[in-house]
Amino acid sequence: MRPSPRTTGRTAGRTGMVLFTTAAVLSSAGCFGSSDDPSRHGPTRAGKTPGAKRSIVWNTRPTSIASVGDSITRGFDACSVLSDCPEVSWSTGTDVQSLAQRLLPSTTADAGTHAWNFAKTGAVVADLPGQIEAAAARKPKLITVMIGANDACRDSVDDMTSPEQFRTTFTSALTRLRRDLPKTQVYVASVPDLKRLWSEGRKNVFGRQIWKLGICPSMLKDSEDLDAASNDRRQRVSDRVTEYNKVLKDVCGRDVLCRYDPAVHKYRFTTSELSKWDWFHPSKAGQAQLADMAYRRITASAP
Repeated sequence: MRPSPRTTGRTAGRTGMVLFTTAAVLSSAGCFGSSDDPSRHGPTRAGKTPGAKRSIVWNTRPTSIASVGDSITRGFDACSVLSDCPEVSWSTGTDVQSLAQRLLPSTTADAGTHAWNFAKTGAVVADLPGQIEAAAARKPKLITVMIGANDACRDSVDDMTSPEQFRTTFTSALTRLRRDLPKTQVYVASVPDLKRLWSEGRKNVFGRQIWKLGICPSMLKDSEDLDAASNDRRQRVSDRVTEYNKVLKDVCGRDVLCRYDPAVHKYRFTTSELSKWDWFHPSKAGQAQLADMAYRRITASAP
């Protein structure tokens, strides 16, 4: 029996409505592709889809280095008494297997055209923003930071930089760097274990006499005294260094292009790795150890 024209019209109408509804549902679900679907516009440049974000990858072989920080990075007392010796700096030195010597091509490293040292003896964290500003002008691919020892090495424990102020200043410095150089990598060394340096250096009679000139008095004054008050004072300095390192780790950890290194604080410096002039700062051998630690951290495939 053939259907009547009226029946056929009603059936076709219902079928069309079903198809229209199905198409609408599939379209909203993305099955047909929306107006911003790459498949509707053909391949994009370099085969990338619109809106795709390039992943940030740490470069284990940066081609230029700037260092900021304090006397350790200046090589203080590593070559002669009470003087800087940046040539043996663990970061940018030319007379030691520094980071620059290890990471940069030999001609570039020796010429010093791609390695700059903006650290200053006596610097505290408050000096870091200015140092970073100067370093940023060179547009280095890597900036090394070692700061905090002088914030703890004060005339007294009451004069030490507070952890809160340390955090505020370090955060500000790193934020400024990120604004000026969004792609520059940062290596942040932990503050050395000052109590360990005291325990090693005090073994030398000459070193104990030099300390009386005023080197890190909060930790080193009355170096032979082992009474409760002296031990408590040294422990307060040690605890403050631990707090600084927590700040450095925390702030650096929020930046994908920043690597914090706890190895410096953990390293047990020996007397042969301390300056023969003050028995506190790293000697040339100590500087080489610092370079070893930094190199391992910077060239690691993963943080």
